[in-house]
Amino acid sequence: MERSEQQVDAAAPAPGTATALGTSEATGTGAAAGTMAGAVPAVAGATGDDAASERTVTMRVWRGDDEGGGLVDYTLPALEGEVVLDVIHRIQAETAPDLAVRWNCKAGKCGSCSAEINGRPRLLCMTRMSALPQDEPITVSPMRGFPVMRDLVTDVSYNFAVARTVPAFTPGPREADGTRRMFQKDVERSQEFRKCIECFLCQNVCHVIRDHEENKTRFAGPRFFARLAELEMHPLDVLDRRRYISEQMGIGMCNITKCCTEVCPEGIHITDNAIIPLKERVVDVRYDPVLWLGRKLFGRREPLASSAVASKVRSESGAVVPDSVSPAEPLSGGTFVPQNRSGEPAGRED
Repeated sequence: MERSEQQVDAAAPAPGTATALGTSEATGTGAAAGTMAGAVPAVAGATGDDAASERTVTMRVWRGDDEGGGLVDYTLPALEGEVVLDVIHRIQAETAPDLAVRWNCKAGKCGSCSAEINGRPRLLCMTRMSALPQDEPITVSPMRGFPVMRDLVTDVSYNFAVARTVPAFTPGPREADGTRRMFQKDVERSQEFRKCIECFLCQNVCHVIRDHEENKTRFAGPRFFARLAELEMHPLDVLDRRRYISEQMGIGMCNITKCCTEVCPEGIHITDNAIIPLKERVVDVRYDPVLWLGRKLFGRREPLASSAVASKVRSESGAVVPDSVSPAEPLSGGTFVPQNRSGEPAGRED
């Protein structure tokens, strides 16, 4: 791979960045002039207090596209107070202006700059250089769980396709006075999951889909189990998604290794507070003998899976519905009719 030897002038304005998938993919410099000015090597003859500025850092960055690639070393002066994304921007500004990286807020809130640093899924903007080994190269590579588009940019559109299949929040009827009331403790139970920034690091590290590409058609992944837990635990939601979670989202394939929890930059306890409670709810509806007996004695229908809407949306979005799951026929001439927790159609008021 060719490496440009051109030195970028510190006073030159930074070129703009291209956008893809709703976020910024930098194919130019993407760094501020002040940062580039600080990247100029120390002048010859500097001694004493200037000795620290002569320390260098080697970044081993993966370069390539969907056809292949490899790791390329870049050696730069080490600067104080930088995060990995700062160094990547300096590489763009000084050595490799064609290096592609997705980023946006640089504040750990947009989830755009997800990558693997020394083999661990992290946000580039939240990983300080001082926290990494100083005496060895720092490897930066794209997320392994998703197809590579170019350099550090991966195609995460699979996640958006799955998101479109999740049945939306469906509140029950209002109170007599036109309001809806909730206990604060019920609100707080699902509040944790709303902190998700959709960096998809949990999706990347989950071995069910990281090591088995074929499972993406049957397994939603931890990010969407957190979303489903938020909906299922919401005190106003009346839609029963338990069979959908089991049959369409494949929660039974998760063996709760907690790797998703370990990499979450927001500290969400995905395994303990989302996946395990959802597993318990699925077991209740499928195997609880009391519920089974109640359905037999009183003729109550088992709650319908949300397979109709899931299959419809997946087919429209291009996602493949696995042969092992038989999609339910859409009700009412193709319109999905949500069921509440008693098996009756759930009305929705705005």
